[in-house]
Amino acid sequence: MNLRQITPKDQLILKEIYLHSINSIDENIYSRDQKFAWASQAWENPKFKNSILNGQGWLLINNNINIGFAIRYPENRLSLFYVRGNYSRKGFGTIILNSVEKDALNSGIKTLETEASLISYKLFLKRNWEIIRIEKVIIRDLIFKRFKMLKII
Repeated sequence: MNLRQITPKDQLILKEIYLHSINSIDENIYSRDQKFAWASQAWENPKFKNSILNGQGWLLINNNINIGFAIRYPENRLSLFYVRGNYSRKGFGTIILNSVEKDALNSGIKTLETEASLISYKLFLKRNWEIIRIEKVIIRDLIFKRFKMLKII
């Protein structure tokens, strides 16, 4: 297993993991239309590209397969955190999140925040993140529920 820092050259790899992760979500959790709207953010939302180009993050690779990634941007915000669907709930997300939290702490960051999906918020809770509030956001005229979360590291 290889965990390495993300570089701007990884843009396509990160988008591919992002798409795979979203498309693998059970449609009882997010509908097909919601998944399409969410996935479109890789091309339509400038904040996505900005996070990839300017953020600090980690890419996990196992047996030459890009498993998942996480990016902090700005430094105190976990802006992107995705694991391929067929690798979720197998400890890979925890490995990535451990690295992100350790890296933030080593950079002098005392707290991290994120907006977690219906999929990821349970992992954050297990890792002592706190829910600050439940939010609703609209993407392509569709409503998404997410969890604004915070962790003191």
